[in-house]
Amino acid sequence: MTRIEGVPRSKAGPFVRLVYRMARRKSKQIAGSDRELKLEPLEIYAHAPRLLLGYGMLEQSVASKPRVDEHLRALVVLKSAVMQGCEFCQDISSHEARRASVSDEQLLDLYRYRDSEHFDDTERLVLDLAAGMTVTPVQVSDELFAALRARFEDRQLVELVNLIALENLRSRFNAAFSIGAAGFSEGRACARIETPSDEPHAVPA
Repeated sequence: MTRIEGVPRSKAGPFVRLVYRMARRKSKQIAGSDRELKLEPLEIYAHAPRLLLGYGMLEQSVASKPRVDEHLRALVVLKSAVMQGCEFCQDISSHEARRASVSDEQLLDLYRYRDSEHFDDTERLVLDLAAGMTVTPVQVSDELFAALRARFEDRQLVELVNLIALENLRSRFNAAFSIGAAGFSEGRACARIETPSDEPHAVPA
């Protein structure tokens, strides 16, 4: 149960009702089913419509014409989500990762990606970035950044860093309000929630 209730459609203004309609259509596209999945983060954001508008514009800009491979984008989002313990993001991001050709083996081995045979060098590199940006304080070394610059254009690096930062926003917002899974990955493999004591995701020096 969330710590505060979202704004129900019956009490929402015209703008928020429009956002709800668009979000319902989008959730059905993502889930690939006729089930109506509840999107509690939006309903909580609806208490502050100006923030909802700004947040929606941010999400739209991040999704528009990406230059980084969808598979890599899905991996870094999911890694950041599970490191922060966000059940909602674990659920939806595992689902979207499968849609981006992330295998079940990769989902199950994400917590130990450096030792798993199911990840290549580029995948490990972007996951190092996601892990380094998600811990506090941030741990992104000069060596890691140099390795990333050898593989990605500057605009791709800006995209990756911004995407991981956005997932930090999503996950921390959802975790603070205790927003649970919405059922996107029901009955399917999910990346496991990680804890600070999990040695495999400790950021390399």
